[in-house]
Amino acid sequence: MIVIKYGGHVLEDREVNNKIVEAIAKFHINGGRVVVVHGGGPAIDAELDFHGVKSEMNSGYRVTSPEAMEVVQRILSGGVLRDLTNKFIAHGVNAVGISCADGGTLRARKYQPIVNGDAIDIGLVGEAEQSNPAFLKLLLHNGYLPIISPVAVQADGQALNINGDLAAGSIAGALEATEILFVTDVAGIYRSWPDPSTLIDEISARELKEIADSFADGMAPKVRAVLTALTSGAKRARIIDGRDIANLEAALVGHGGTVVSA
Repeated sequence: MIVIKYGGHVLEDREVNNKIVEAIAKFHINGGRVVVVHGGGPAIDAELDFHGVKSEMNSGYRVTSPEAMEVVQRILSGGVLRDLTNKFIAHGVNAVGISCADGGTLRARKYQPIVNGDAIDIGLVGEAEQSNPAFLKLLLHNGYLPIISPVAVQADGQALNINGDLAAGSIAGALEATEILFVTDVAGIYRSWPDPSTLIDEISARELKEIADSFADGMAPKVRAVLTALTSGAKRARIIDGRDIANLEAALVGHGGTVVSA
């Protein structure tokens, strides 16, 4: 069973996105069990700009206000989720679109990063507290392909925005996935980030943890997500450049990118 995370600029490229959906759909129809977790940062940014919702910063972190969270939930669990689910259905897949909150798939708490020894408030941003795979296993057992948006809730029902990579990592761990596959816009993990000449073909989770603090930008949460998945039950992680569909087709049969073993 494979958990696939993709989003961002790969998701925004319509031609690439259609090819990715087609490849995953074929894999599913041919008997592969798949869970897809999507992102959607560029779509959120565009919608926030359109509505004039300003983003405040606190110690280098973007604050998610209640007004911003309304946009986040509407875009991720509405527009992006529905569009992606519809595309899979068009390819003959029994796709089911849900959020992390549905079926108790993932429960969250507010994320309060520590800066200079103190916890700071960055609004309605969450981190995984626990993940229950029962609902996803029920869907998979009955032949459905779950498509999941990274919006979860805390105990009082308040919606929280969770980084899609980290949500996927928690879900993959709870499902004890054979592999978690990150479809992104880089070739894999670079030993000396961001130098592409230092691409790693294979690395253990222990070795990756030793260099984890060297990563920045979008690769930092991916590395955290890899380690979360592998330490909580997933067997293997793989990061590929999904802009070339041949890379995804190879990854679905166990080849290419950077492989991280538990």
